Amino acid sequence: MTTTPGERFRQHAEEYSEDADDERPLGAYSVLLVAYISVVTALVVFGRKRLPGTLAPPDLALGAVATFIGTRTITKHPIASPIRMPFTKFAGVSGPSELAEDVRASGWRHAIGELLTCPFCLSQWMATTLVTGVVVAPRLTRTVMSVLAIVGASDFLQLAYARAQQMASD
Repeated sequence: MTTTPGERFRQHAEEYSEDADDERPLGAYSVLLVAYISVVTALVVFGRKRLPGTLAPPDLALGAVATFIGTRTITKHPIASPIRMPFTKFAGVSGPSELAEDVRASGWRHAIGELLTCPFCLSQWMATTLVTGVVVAPRLTRTVMSVLAIVGASDFLQLAYARAQQMASD
């Protein structure tokens, strides 16, 4: 008796998740992964004539800082909580100007909630978006990356200043 790819996937998913505390939304993860790969493939196919051999070091540095602060803003900042709200529940404060949130139930809401609350997970998507922007709309993208980098530097300075004040009063 032959099994279909869907049946094999479900069997592997059950074996993979049998010791997990919660149900792993592997189907939703798979669709998100296929969507990401499809977008990247389309960008390469349709934009390959415009692809640079490499990104310039200033673009790499600016992109790294912009990816860091962009993902922190989307995944942790209180002002971005309406974006995360359909997929998360407020769980408390995790740091200065950052929220802790629990992902919702199961399936799509869980998978997207994990993506929107995990800076490490979202950074791949953010970096891909920014690199694509550098290729497709370099001036606009560098401006956006510059704003994010300036905000990141400002956040760092705000935290350093607060820490210096705290140390001076101790």
